[in-house]
Amino acid sequence: MKLTKKISLVATAMILSLILVVILVSLFSIRQYSLVAAEAHARTAAEVVRVSLTEAMVNGVIDRRKGFLDGLTSVQGLESARVVRSQHVIEQFGTGLPGELPADDIERRVLIDGIAVFEVTEHLREPSFRATIPYVADNQGGTNCILCHQVSEGTVLGAITVTLPLSQMKNSALFTVAAMVIALTLFAIAGLLFLRRATRPLIDTAHDIQAAVEQALEGHFDQRIRVRSRDEIGQISIDFNQLTAFLEKGLRSIRDNVAQLIRCRPSNNTNLLTNTMEMVDGLVDAAHFKQAIEEDETKLEVYRRLARVLENEFQLKLYSIYEVANSKNRMIPILVDGEETNNCRWCDQHILIRAETCRARRTGHIINSVETPNICNAFEPDGIDGAKHICMPIIQSGTVGSVVQLIAAPDQAERLHDALTLLNVYLREAAPVIEAKRLTDTLRESTLRDPMTGLQNRRFLEEYMDTIIAQSKRRKSALTIMMLDLDFFKKVNDTYGHDAGDAVIKNLAKVFRGCVRTSDLVIRYGGEEFMVILQDTGGDAALAVAEKIRAEVEKTRIAVGNGVQLQKTISIGVSEFPTDCETFWQAIKFADVALYQAKEDGRNRVVRFQAKMWDDAEQY
Repeated sequence: MKLTKKISLVATAMILSLILVVILVSLFSIRQYSLVAAEAHARTAAEVVRVSLTEAMVNGVIDRRKGFLDGLTSVQGLESARVVRSQHVIEQFGTGLPGELPADDIERRVLIDGIAVFEVTEHLREPSFRATIPYVADNQGGTNCILCHQVSEGTVLGAITVTLPLSQMKNSALFTVAAMVIALTLFAIAGLLFLRRATRPLIDTAHDIQAAVEQALEGHFDQRIRVRSRDEIGQISIDFNQLTAFLEKGLRSIRDNVAQLIRCRPSNNTNLLTNTMEMVDGLVDAAHFKQAIEEDETKLEVYRRLARVLENEFQLKLYSIYEVANSKNRMIPILVDGEETNNCRWCDQHILIRAETCRARRTGHIINSVETPNICNAFEPDGIDGAKHICMPIIQSGTVGSVVQLIAAPDQAERLHDALTLLNVYLREAAPVIEAKRLTDTLRESTLRDPMTGLQNRRFLEEYMDTIIAQSKRRKSALTIMMLDLDFFKKVNDTYGHDAGDAVIKNLAKVFRGCVRTSDLVIRYGGEEFMVILQDTGGDAALAVAEKIRAEVEKTRIAVGNGVQLQKTISIGVSEFPTDCETFWQAIKFADVALYQAKEDGRNRVVRFQAKMWDDAEQY
């Protein structure tokens, strides 16, 4: 209900209630006053009748009393008058004049108890006041009733009944009440008009505040209300305008600052409050995300957490996360639609071998097919007609380190586009963390690899030995350990220099890698000594691999400068775990014993460990 209508209804109800109360009180007061006046009038008339009848009795003209009573009714305000005798008077003087009516019930009661009765009656729909007043014998005053009447003092001699019309009083009362009602009504109308005028600033200000609040709920704080008075209402208007101006300025400042942080242009047509809250909430969530990934152990955990953000926060189910291997110029799939994989689903497979095929990797810009259809030739929709994609590069140290690819059906493309701004915040937060994890992995890997050959080093063996043994036991398979040592390598360094020795080491490392599987391990154990661990391989198959390595080394020609080419030979000792021993380190020792035996037997050969070799070694 509007405030104007509410105030009018309340004021009208109060005024009507006041008029009703005044009418009721007035009617009651007038009625009481009329009854008191009528009673006084009746007593006066009764006293006149008593005095007149007493004089008539003294003068001996009592038989003329009827004419007197009839003449009395001609007095204005007196409707009728009659006298009745008590039984004492009847016994002494008779029943009275012929034609006089006998006493009625009220008169008989008054004659008995001597108490006057006053009542209002309705006669022919006209109200009248009846008074029945007793005459009591006494010997006081100018008339001594005892002298004429043979009764004792205090005896009721008779009663007079008079009736007075109340219609005139009733009409006067109604006129008075009507005049009061009219006066009150006019006063009420004037009061309502004054109240309406007095409350107009309050009502108009309330309407303005309501409209401004409704606009504020929609995010618009530029509404101002008019100052209509210099009282408290006017001060409320001034304070409200200051409040909305402060809120507008503060929210715009927050929104603009947040928009600058997330690198987007704020829209002036959106809900200022909602838009600001959404951006702030997004920044808070992104900050929590960064805090979480900083505590993750590996970059794979970071990528998985980023995938959960795509799925839970942005409701994106189709996506790919790639890592760029700059040293090998290829893209490495990390996660595709939430699953770890080595293949890409939404792009040409060429990006896996040539990273420049990826437009986002090549340009370092966001590739948005929602805004620019068919912008990337490497995108493959994989059965989704009209599929749209957005590829977002993650910049690390000035170059593209990772790429997040988002996929959506045509009907979801707009929602995909709307997620760009906030998602870009998450990627910026993730970029330094991913880079730190990659650098940590690179540093850690560098400590586990020989810098000259790129092979794993002895520290790698020490760190991953338990893992290698556990895998072998779980698969219940054999591990073959080969210890390899170049024959007469010291002569190369002494004759051609250490650069030539390094060239020999590098080339032979490539030979070793080419002779074994990807799952096998080639380790530079120290100097010109190497170790090869063949997984799930033993017996004759392992010896065949060792012989293959020996033969490849023997026929390999290595250029060491100045047109000189060298051919080297290698000695190999072989042992098998757990066939030859109970511990892995013992197997390494046994392979080393077999290598020593190969050297003793003339070098350039493969020797399988035998128990007798260990017994002979213990003798020395």
